[in-house]
Order: sequence, then structure tokens, then C-alpha cells
Amino acid sequence: MSREPVRVGIVGAGANTRLRHIPGLREIDGVEIVGVVNRTPESTLRVAQEFKIPQTFATWQELVASPAIDAVVIGTWPNMHCEVTCAALEAGKHVLCEARMARDLAEARKMLAAANAHPNLVAQLVPSPFGLKCGPAVEGLLKSYYIGDLREAVVLGANDQFWDYSLPIHWRQDTALSGKNVLALGILHETLMRWLPEPQQVFAQSELFEPTRPQPNQNCFSDVTVPDSVQVLAELKGGVRAMYHMSGAILFGPGMQIHLYGSRGTIKVQFRGDEEIVLTGRAGDPELRPLQVSPEDQGCWQVEQDFVAAIRGELKQVTLTDFQSGVDYMEFTEAVSLSAERHEAISLPLDA
Repeated sequence: MSREPVRVGIVGAGANTRLRHIPGLREIDGVEIVGVVNRTPESTLRVAQEFKIPQTFATWQELVASPAIDAVVIGTWPNMHCEVTCAALEAGKHVLCEARMARDLAEARKMLAAANAHPNLVAQLVPSPFGLKCGPAVEGLLKSYYIGDLREAVVLGANDQFWDYSLPIHWRQDTALSGKNVLALGILHETLMRWLPEPQQVFAQSELFEPTRPQPNQNCFSDVTVPDSVQVLAELKGGVRAMYHMSGAILFGPGMQIHLYGSRGTIKVQFRGDEEIVLTGRAGDPELRPLQVSPEDQGCWQVEQDFVAAIRGELKQVTLTDFQSGVDYMEFTEAVSLSAERHEAISLPLDA
């Protein structure tokens, strides 16, 4: 089995890249991070010095074109994902792109087309971290018919992240940077789709409570262009009904949770930082009880390991998350946006 060296270039050293990707890649034998480019020359130099990356680039185009690089990790805001991904694949580089896949469905489909045009290259998205630990246990319960026929799902992503309107505008509140993927909608939907069938119809409403926010380091305000709150009713394949409540503007909200209700029982998954709590109960039980999952039965974060293994041919294909799965969740978030805008139900799949 080949263990050839893999030389990685970083385009955009965002928080997740610093926290997970750079340390994760450095733990793998034969992987070397050889170059980096960030938003400014100053921040590029800081990242290179902090992580002892030997080469800096003036532009992402120069990094992507470099013959010294085999694979590109894209840690920018979503507004650059499509352009950098397509250029990297065209230059013969493997790509690991940060989630959110893109700003909208059109960009996501363009990225998928570029990946399909280069089937010899690995094209991977950073997966939703929610459910990576408990996912195998939840899947096992569903496959064993623990809760019977699935009837309803509730997806909650509601907190006070953007409650304080005196704080500077965040990039996630600017559609030009973040696109149509509102709040935690896409990332939690991606987790749900690992367990349940795909949606067939959505009906959504949204609201923007605070239309302006201060500009960072400037004595002015900017318009917020991403809703503070979204509610979605959805019909999934097979007749399952789903409800989504996303908000960044409420105090003492439920946080991040996924509930699955069946004819014989219930599964509730609560995401609290790195902790994933699975509560289960069936007819006749006095209350929900925590599911005890042994460490060997838990999943884990192995994004960087899977990326490199796929490049080396040790992994047949990446499952968390391939570009087709990314297009699927982008199609869902696009449909939600269209429904809220038009005040009507939207059927899936959307026309190409």
C-alpha cells in the first residue's frame, strides 16, 4: 500500500483550519504542510510563523498553481470556496474544502461538476461535526427498529449567538460572504440526512430582527442580510414530517438538538460543545434514559486522516463528506430560502 508523501497548501487559515486541520494533518506520517496564503500578507506571515510553514504565497492563485503542492485545504469564508476549489482541481490538486460548501446551489453544482471532471482527484468537504461520535449508535438503533416506524423529526439550532445587536456584524450575517445557508440550518440538516431519508418538500418563514450591526473597527453600521430566525416544515421521503427551528437571537434557547419520534419510541440527541448526549425511551418506559455507548462503538473526527487515505488510495472513497452530499444540503438550504422569499411550499429536487 502506497505511503507516498503528500504536500499540502493552505488557502485561508480560519479557526477550524488552525484548530483541527493543521494539527490533524501533522499527525499523519509523510504529510507536510508546505505553503500558506491568508487574507493579507501580514496574516499570512503570522500563520506561517505560528505553525512553522516554510513557504508563503502572495495570492491563492500562486499557491494553487505551485508544482510543490499536491493538495489544497480551503479554510476561507464560503464566498471563495467555489472559485478556489474549481481552480485547484483544474490545476491537478486534491481538495479539502471547509463547510459551508458554497454560497448557493449554483456554486455548489459548479464545484461538483469540477470534481466529476477530475475523478482521479479527491474532492472532500469538511463534514458537520454534529453526530460524528454518536452517529453509529443512532444508526444502529434506527436499523434495529428501536423506535419503530419513523414519524417525525425535530431539528433545533436556536441560541443567543447574535442576540446582542451592539456587537460587530459577523460574516455569517452577510450573504455576500456566507450565502443562503442560514445559521446552523445546513450543518444540522447534513447530520439529519445521515440517518433519515431526503426531503421532498419544504415550507419556510424567516425574520430579521436587527437589520443593522456595527462594522468592525469602523464608525459606521452595515446592513444585515441573513435572517436571525428561520422555521421550516418539511416532508421527507416516506411521509416523515420534520420541523426545524433555527435562531441566533433568543435567550435560553434549546441549543443544538435532533429529536426522532417513531411509532414505538423516541431518540433525542443533544449537542453540547464536544459532548453528544443520546436519550432514548420506548412505550412503557417511565422517562428517557441516557444511552451508554462504549468508546469502541463511538465514531470520531477523522477528516484529515480520511482525506490523506483517499489520496493514497487506502480509502476507496470519502463518505463524510463528498461533494454530492454537499450539493444535497445546499439544495435544501436553497429551497428553504426560496420558500421564505416566495411564501410558498417548494418541492425537491430543484430544477438544474
